[in-house]
Amino acid sequence: MMADCQTLSYPLIQEAADRLKKRVRQTELIAASHFGEQVGCQVFLKCENLQKTGAFKLRGAMNFMTARDRCELKQGVTTASAGNHAQGVAFGADLLGVHARIFMPENTPPQKVQATRDLGAEVVLTGANFDESFVAAQADCQRNGTVFIHPFDDPLVMAGQGTIGLEIMHDLPDVGTVIVPIGGGGLLAGVVTAIKETHPRVQVVGVESVAAPCMYRAVKQGGISEVPLGLTIADGIAVKKAGQLTTPIIRRLVDEIVLVEEEEIALAIVALLERSKLLVEGAGAVSLAALLNGKIRKTPGKTVCLLSGGNIDVRTLALVVERGLLAAGRYLKLRIEMQDAPGALATLAADLAAVRANIHDITHDRRTRGVVMGSTAVQLLLETRGREHAREIVATLRRQGYALELEEG
Repeated sequence: MMADCQTLSYPLIQEAADRLKKRVRQTELIAASHFGEQVGCQVFLKCENLQKTGAFKLRGAMNFMTARDRCELKQGVTTASAGNHAQGVAFGADLLGVHARIFMPENTPPQKVQATRDLGAEVVLTGANFDESFVAAQADCQRNGTVFIHPFDDPLVMAGQGTIGLEIMHDLPDVGTVIVPIGGGGLLAGVVTAIKETHPRVQVVGVESVAAPCMYRAVKQGGISEVPLGLTIADGIAVKKAGQLTTPIIRRLVDEIVLVEEEEIALAIVALLERSKLLVEGAGAVSLAALLNGKIRKTPGKTVCLLSGGNIDVRTLALVVERGLLAAGRYLKLRIEMQDAPGALATLAADLAAVRANIHDITHDRRTRGVVMGSTAVQLLLETRGREHAREIVATLRRQGYALELEEG
């Protein structure tokens, strides 16, 4: 029987927890001492990237479907998603024997599309972004009489996501701060409701990318409007417009909303890979990015970073890792103009070896515009041990007389 609800509430989240008990994974809450040493407090990671479908979205989708009367679902379900909600709906529909038709943007990474199809869903690729896919999905739903599952702006969906908050409080009852990614706001609305009902003094902070600040704007300006989207590696939270239902909850209960830059997200992804051995997508890493870069005014007590998902395709991961290493000073890009003479390149290589710089990539071009006759331009990508080592390399080469320029990543 469908739950009789109009608004999100703590009892609704408790009901969701009962429904989901045997259907979703209670994800690990692990200590991250390395990050704690960096920021000066105890840090814990709530690992929704280890959920059955690789993201928290399974909770909301499954709660929505299991709360409905089976007769309502016999025509099937329809939704729109950039990836994680799609897999959550597809997984739940397959489990319940329900047909799922899912609209995804045309530029969705192939791995996310295939993962959704592998779970038995019908995928329709349409629209340049999530919002265009969403409009197409709603129109299709009305034509065919299926049940529409909103990715975030629905009480049952929010309640499913809110079960994460119950798990955090059960596993770490003396938590002081919980940091949560924001897209349309369903995850944050559910988690903050679950926490503040019984522990009102716990600080809850939301995080968005500067490229998609819809909730930040909605809360700051006191109204909901579309925001232009920039390119972001946190595609899972790239939403133009905050939810009508989620925004009032967040405005009322959330202590702070902060924004993080693309390089900060990339660095967080690399740090999680190296230090915690966790694969996390851009949207899932924004919580740690905010903490590590001092974006939050204060973090009283034990701090939980919610890692909302880990569905990142290999090509994107490779680009993100390289960008993160550049931002951390672990890669150094140089352009050196030098004499075009036999042995000059070998001498440069020896000088780099002397300062323990590893040549990752090298381009040797005599035909570059602006290079004088008898000279050549060499572009280098060097592996370093970090920013201090990178500065040492640059200083040493300049002392040895090389004319060099630092290049941006």
